Amino acid sequence: MGKIQVNNIKIYSNHGCLEEEAKIGSWYRVDVEVEADLTKSSQTDELTDTVDYVHLNYIVKQEMAIRSKLLEEVAQRILNRFFDELLMIDKAIVKVAKINPPIGGNVEDVTIILEQSR
Repeated sequence: MGKIQVNNIKIYSNHGCLEEEAKIGSWYRVDVEVEADLTKSSQTDELTDTVDYVHLNYIVKQEMAIRSKLLEEVAQRILNRFFDELLMIDKAIVKVAKINPPIGGNVEDVTIILEQSR
């Protein structure tokens, strides 16, 4: 078993419950970690024998482009796509952070973390 992480994917999007968030948008950070059996790829050196992190990034970017009120819904959509499209994945963790959220204080980010196993 092994892990693949794609960290600090920065995306500008329009998530949130407030109308201003839908119109103005804000910056988000997404971190993903997947677990899979990487034994074969570590021996064959072939991309087809591993989880392609380019595909992980592609899914994140596509799902982050679809507006949601809640980050939980975005994170779950990302997880759903991971398990639907990348059959090698046994477990995945998705972290979606809203940078500088509009919550009336000096807050760096608010992060939603969802974890799912096959």
